[in-house]
Amino acid sequence: MTESHHENAVRPLAGLVLAGAILAVGSFLGAPADARSAPESFADLVERLMPAVVNISSYRGEFEALESVGDYPMLPPGAPYGDYFGFYEDYGGEGSEDDGFGGLISLGSGFIIDPEGYVVTNAHVVDAADNVAVLLEDNTVLKAEIVGRDPKTDLALLKVDAGRELPSVAFGDSDAMRVGDWVIAIGNPFGLGNSVTAGIISARERDINVGPYDDFLQTDAPINRGNSGGPMFNVDGDVVGVNTLIFSPSGGSVGIGFATSSALAERVIEQLREYGRTRRGWLGVRIQSVSRAFAEERGLSELKGALVASVTDGGPAHLSEIEAGDVILEFDGIEVVTRRMLPRIVANTEIGEAVRVVLWRDGREMDVDVTIGELDESDRFAAFEPVPTGPEERIEVLGLALASMTPELRERFGIGADVGGVVVTERLDGESDDPELRPGDVIVSVAKKEVETPAEVSATIELLRGEGARTVLVLRYREGSEHFVTVDIAPS
Repeated sequence: MTESHHENAVRPLAGLVLAGAILAVGSFLGAPADARSAPESFADLVERLMPAVVNISSYRGEFEALESVGDYPMLPPGAPYGDYFGFYEDYGGEGSEDDGFGGLISLGSGFIIDPEGYVVTNAHVVDAADNVAVLLEDNTVLKAEIVGRDPKTDLALLKVDAGRELPSVAFGDSDAMRVGDWVIAIGNPFGLGNSVTAGIISARERDINVGPYDDFLQTDAPINRGNSGGPMFNVDGDVVGVNTLIFSPSGGSVGIGFATSSALAERVIEQLREYGRTRRGWLGVRIQSVSRAFAEERGLSELKGALVASVTDGGPAHLSEIEAGDVILEFDGIEVVTRRMLPRIVANTEIGEAVRVVLWRDGREMDVDVTIGELDESDRFAAFEPVPTGPEERIEVLGLALASMTPELRERFGIGADVGGVVVTERLDGESDDPELRPGDVIVSVAKKEVETPAEVSATIELLRGEGARTVLVLRYREGSEHFVTVDIAPS
């Protein structure tokens, strides 16, 4: 996950999704038969669920005063009124590792999913922790083992041994949730004890660009610090989300909160429990969105699918003869409406399974079969082999100065040794607002043909112009990633 430095930022939560109630809009709009009205009270449901919600505290170093944690609210160093609760007076509050409590580095919430003591929380709650403590509703403090973490979905699984069966809750079906459905949030912030609020689902399947597998439920419920990793329940008492993020100008809640859907979380947690890590499907492609210009050139009637920018040599896609420039329209029977859908679909596919992929190539649909591999979580992608570098060759074409790759150009523009192609060294017609090609870019291929010299670029463009083409598809390398761009080649 990445952290925004803008004032209005999507922030890693220290807060559970908590919401004020919003009443249903007037009945004149009509309601489906299965729509459910809000109950007069959530009290019975909350009473049943509360014992399974816990507080999570992460520490550096040892914490010999662990048995005392339940005696005080666990406010982080620098928290307002920390001295009022006795935090600083009794425990130092400076974060030192030798005072038994001051090694505290993170606080959050979690929930028990198995009577044997398996606890779900956010990965960032237990990052960099030497020790983790779980505080139960009855103030029992248990030392927790980190079974596994998945930073890409910000989920973690812990295990505690209470010497007895613990109250637990189960995952529900987030795909069945509808915008406007009621949700309940229970958290245990700072060890103050459980707190409860209710709200509605504001949106589903939110992709907010914090990870490759974003699938968030958005809620109007305020998400407050200290509740990260807490559960979002439906009115049946099933966990439909793990509260993770807020959108906030100030760090407090403004009523826009996000919970990782149970559809995504349940599978990740199952794998952490079985393997101690995630095992995701792997296709072996780099992808990008389909632009309007590309769709028009390739005869696609809709802007949908995932455009294959490059294929990993020897990967599943390469072995199935998927090519750069193909558009993946359907994967294993699921329509790929947007580019960002594909990583989630592939990741959830069983490793070793053969699936059917529908492609758009050369103006028509075609089917290929792909056997899914296992993703290397280091995120390494196969790169282009380095091309021989000789004396710099320079040609001017399309208002650009192009040069053969040399060690000097690699150093000048910060181009890695594994990137091959033709370097754009200068724009001769001045800078446009958002040029498709600019100095430092590498032209990897033109019209899906790899190029190594400026002469190859020029010759290909002249050939296409002679055939009446007005645009050409260029695979461009820029700042660590490859994208197809459509470049105007019509004579000026």
